[in-house]
Amino acid sequence: MELSIRSHLLTSPSTSSSPLLKTRVRVSQTSLIPLRFRQQPLFSTHLRMDANRSTPTRASVVDGNGSPAISSPIEAGARIGEVKRVTKETNVSVRINLDGSGVADSSTGIPFLDHMLDQLASHGLFDVHVKATGDIHIDDHHTNEDVALAIGTALLQGLGDRKGIYRFGDFSAPLDEALIHVSLDLSGRPHLSYDLCIPTERVGTYDTQLVEHFFQSLVNTSGMTLHIRQLAGKNSHHIIEATFKAFARALRQATEYDPRRRGTVPSSKGVLSRT
Repeated sequence: MELSIRSHLLTSPSTSSSPLLKTRVRVSQTSLIPLRFRQQPLFSTHLRMDANRSTPTRASVVDGNGSPAISSPIEAGARIGEVKRVTKETNVSVRINLDGSGVADSSTGIPFLDHMLDQLASHGLFDVHVKATGDIHIDDHHTNEDVALAIGTALLQGLGDRKGIYRFGDFSAPLDEALIHVSLDLSGRPHLSYDLCIPTERVGTYDTQLVEHFFQSLVNTSGMTLHIRQLAGKNSHHIIEATFKAFARALRQATEYDPRRRGTVPSSKGVLSRT
């Protein structure tokens, strides 16, 4: 902004020929505003695009000087695993977003399993989409198994090289009289240690033996070490549901980013793989 100063503001009539009459003063606009009253942007958002998607996947918060206020590998795109498994017994499609918001959309033909997958989505804050058809006219065994195998594969795919994650998760979930403890390690080494005592053979139409088989199948394809312990519980529904809730929360812990790790692999070997 440029201001011209009038002569009567600078001189008396007797000095009308003073050079000050022609003085022009350049004033910075911001210098006229006290610092505490200046309006400065608190932050701006820039939407990063996943190379394989046409819609924004996550907003990256940037502060006033252009430096990232939140920095994580997720800015390059969401971690999504998508798997289709087709056999003579089942047809299963799974899509999991590890950085979702808890969206659950499951239809397996097994109502109780759908209910448990809802727990995985809701308490893990994963977006879980599962569609399955199978030979449930025989029993639920093959569909239960193949859904778990596909979910494990989708997790493996979504995790990628596992750089920057916490890797370990540990959670105890109560549900009324039931209390279940789950501890897991996204190590790349599949192992299940399972200690539940479910008192009935079925919950609704669901065979309770299939709970262990579900987690064993998931462990085999995801390459995780998983320990499940029942600390208390008498009601079969409560025991199984608390197990899925504890698993969801432990998995959420393990898959989240550790800001102190700065994108490195959480292993002294420098690599996490299924070998």
